[in-house]
Amino acid sequence: MTEKAILFDATKCMGCRGCQVACKEWNDLKGEKTTNRGTIENPPDLSADTWLKMRFIEIGDAQDLRWLFGRRSCMHCTESACVDVCPTKALYHHELGFVAYDKAKCSGCGYCVEACPFDVPRTSGTMIGIKHATKCILCHDRIENGNIPACVKACPPGALTFGDRSELLAEGKARISSLKSKYPNATLYGEKELGGLHVMYVLQDSPSVYHLPENPKVPVSVTVWKDIVHPVGWTLAGLAVLGLGLNYVIAQRKIKVKKEGE
Repeated sequence: MTEKAILFDATKCMGCRGCQVACKEWNDLKGEKTTNRGTIENPPDLSADTWLKMRFIEIGDAQDLRWLFGRRSCMHCTESACVDVCPTKALYHHELGFVAYDKAKCSGCGYCVEACPFDVPRTSGTMIGIKHATKCILCHDRIENGNIPACVKACPPGALTFGDRSELLAEGKARISSLKSKYPNATLYGEKELGGLHVMYVLQDSPSVYHLPENPKVPVSVTVWKDIVHPVGWTLAGLAVLGLGLNYVIAQRKIKVKKEGE
């Protein structure tokens, strides 16, 4: 099937945070108590109850002050570290390309939290009680019923667009071409990063200005886990089961021999 994606044009965003509200409302996420931290950006970071957060970035000085608006949420990577390390397959690639999540399978191990190059997943609960990971699921329940993600639906200036990834990629490139004369550092973020992101950004400046990694990579620890530790773990588990099975067979054989000798 054709892969789907979201294109966020930061140059059109007006920082209304309607997308934040829509995300919480549709996914039944709790509001969070916040405090005045000298900025209208709230809450301070993603959490188990905040899957999408708009970032307010002030650049320049009193003579040339500008606001840039960034977006913090799951990037739905093609090369997904979270999917690679998830031992229960609660995180997986949807047939439409984005990273989906089955909460019922989540063990709350937190491996995805440590692996994500964008520091996105969060966990809820405690180790004593029920613990689960949380993140944006691209409103797959809406998409599968012919609707668009709640954040896209709620965006007043049309800074968010949902559709076929290939078409959005072409749209993003065209938009960057039109911005270059005024913003020479304008960048399309997500075309190739981590095999291609399913949330792509049109930025008027370099990714680092928006607090995005210039060249995000899957951590080495994830590669080791996927290629060495995980397979070895399954091998050892298989050997353990085989060993227990052999012990059972031998024990039953000894019991049978003993009975025959009596």
